[in-house]
Amino acid sequence: MNLTLTEQYNLVTSTNQQYLRNRDHWEFLLESYMGGVEWQRGNHLTKYVNETAGEYNARIAATHLENHSRSVISTYISFLFRKLPEREFAGIEYDSMLESFLEDADYDGRSLDAFMKEVSTWASVFGHVWIIVTKPNIGALTKGDELAQDVRPYVNLMTPMVVTDWTYTRMPNGRYKLVYLKYIEDVNDSIGVIKEWYPTEIITSTVDHRTRVVTDRQVEPNPFDDIPAICSYNQKSPVRGIGISDISDIAMAQKTIYNLTSEVEQSIRINGHPALAATAGTELSAGAGAVIRMEDNLDPGLRPFMLSVSTDVNQIFTAIEHTTSVIDKMANTGSIRATESRRMSGVAQEQEFQLLNAKLSEKADNLQITEEQIWQWYAYYQGLTWAGKIEYPDSFAISDTGQEIEQLVKAKQAATNPKVLNIIDGRIAEFLGEEEDILFAEDMAAVAQGLPAETVFEPHIMIDPETGKEYIARTEQEHMDYMALGYVHDDDK
Repeated sequence: MNLTLTEQYNLVTSTNQQYLRNRDHWEFLLESYMGGVEWQRGNHLTKYVNETAGEYNARIAATHLENHSRSVISTYISFLFRKLPEREFAGIEYDSMLESFLEDADYDGRSLDAFMKEVSTWASVFGHVWIIVTKPNIGALTKGDELAQDVRPYVNLMTPMVVTDWTYTRMPNGRYKLVYLKYIEDVNDSIGVIKEWYPTEIITSTVDHRTRVVTDRQVEPNPFDDIPAICSYNQKSPVRGIGISDISDIAMAQKTIYNLTSEVEQSIRINGHPALAATAGTELSAGAGAVIRMEDNLDPGLRPFMLSVSTDVNQIFTAIEHTTSVIDKMANTGSIRATESRRMSGVAQEQEFQLLNAKLSEKADNLQITEEQIWQWYAYYQGLTWAGKIEYPDSFAISDTGQEIEQLVKAKQAATNPKVLNIIDGRIAEFLGEEEDILFAEDMAAVAQGLPAETVFEPHIMIDPETGKEYIARTEQEHMDYMALGYVHDDDK
């Protein structure tokens, strides 16, 4: 079928219904996360009736944004990647390009860990992202040729904003397979490059959006009989290829706070600068010591007067505080913020920690699935078979450190058994980030000098041989003092 250039353009630039339905929402989520100029350009302030464009833009410039979307996602990422994933490279451990891929996964300087952190961040924003795993084809004949030119598989991250069409089909074995993918590969002024993947071929089209025509079209065979694309979900939705964002509802609440903040500024401005009502012929001047000139025979009912509006700004601040609390509940981060944790009971905090831990565990599981698929494609490109294993943390031990230390201190004051004291000291040392071999070190200077762990004094029981009474020797000096009194070590009894 012969198509005109315009018909070709319309076909190449077409999108599916899911993209059209979600694009505006994705753009709102992106602006909510980015903040700054991106947020201001979105015009998220509610416009007043009869407000001019200049007044509206001035109000936007005077209103700051409390970016809760970025704060919540940053909190999630800090927990997710506090401990890096563990990788077993069975099947590819001797591949010559493995170390290069781990250090620069996307040919843009990002390590694989940094790349996966970016995947998690943008999946949290949009609900999902797409990853293309590919390998340049330079016609290399041997592995040595590829190694000499640093040719290896690499990954490319794409947000849902650029993936405009996709199709899944169900295979006879019940597995869903991606059979079509279209995305915007590059945009330069009015010129765009759109790539379409099929299991049998790859089509690259160059379009001119100004003239609405296809200026170039290249078709090449797909050597893989598959599409090397991975949809990484933050949380799956009922629609395949669409994920659930962490900030969909948070961004709406953030917008509410943004508008309330503008009302605070406007209320203070109006309260401090009431409007003056006067006839057209009245001469006025502004500022301190202002002069008002009226006609001698002016009707008293027409004399200038002030229009003052009294607004309780505290009510607006109360609404802002309530909305912030709602965001904390939606994100399960209320107990992490000090102001909120003081209001929550220990049981409530523990319950919220568990909810947050469950959310983070689900996100980690999805990242693990994504990385396993990346390694399967990596092995395929290298002519190997992936038999390795990826382990992301599945428990994040979220707790109130201050409260736990306080409980441990109280327990230590009540404990008398040296073994219990050692356990308590070990827990406290873990909170302080100490290594296992110096948990009970009395002389940290000696440990710092590299002395073996055996030289570190461990508390133990000393027994009075006459009365049988037990005493705890917590330091080397106490041990020597008890020995001078004739006390014996409990092991020597």
